Amino acid sequence: MFSGIVEEAAPVIGLRHEGDNLHITMRCSFTHELKIDQSIAHNGVCLTVVDIKDDNYTVTAIKETLERSNLGLLQEGSKVNLERSMMMNGRLDGHIVQGHVDQTAICTEVRNANGSYYYHFQYKTTPEMRERGYIAVDKGSVTVNGVSLTVCDPSDDSFEVAIIPYTWEHTNFHQIEVGTVVNLEFDIIGKYIARMIVR
Repeated sequence: MFSGIVEEAAPVIGLRHEGDNLHITMRCSFTHELKIDQSIAHNGVCLTVVDIKDDNYTVTAIKETLERSNLGLLQEGSKVNLERSMMMNGRLDGHIVQGHVDQTAICTEVRNANGSYYYHFQYKTTPEMRERGYIAVDKGSVTVNGVSLTVCDPSDDSFEVAIIPYTWEHTNFHQIEVGTVVNLEFDIIGKYIARMIVR
């Protein structure tokens, strides 16, 4: 379980394919605090630490993860938003995030709003997906590349988010431009409600 509050945007230092799997090696400031089998969200995707060496650690993404997320597009040097699993004895500063990415979206517009930024994202949808809660709701929560954000101006297949300077500087949002593919996780509470209504 995560909260969508990114701890660090860290670089990819190694990528290795093995069959349909991709081993991703990261370098970050808290590697010395990690242990094997620990869960970390990478651009919002929950992955398990499988190896630790010095200040680097490695996780493995399987075929379905690569098909559903933007992790297959990573290159050495790409910045990835990282968040360790949530501790249950503290405040929930973002919203409930599972680390199970629903799908990707494409950035279609970036606007500078005199100190902050507006990002517009478009995603593929069907009536069946909307019935399962794969929707963005005005003033609701959505996770973009692992960042907990508030939805603005949603339509059936798009929405905007407003990014403050701190978030822009401390996540990989400063690398997102028109055409960039991002990971989406829709609000789990909305999914449950949608499922109950369909039944």
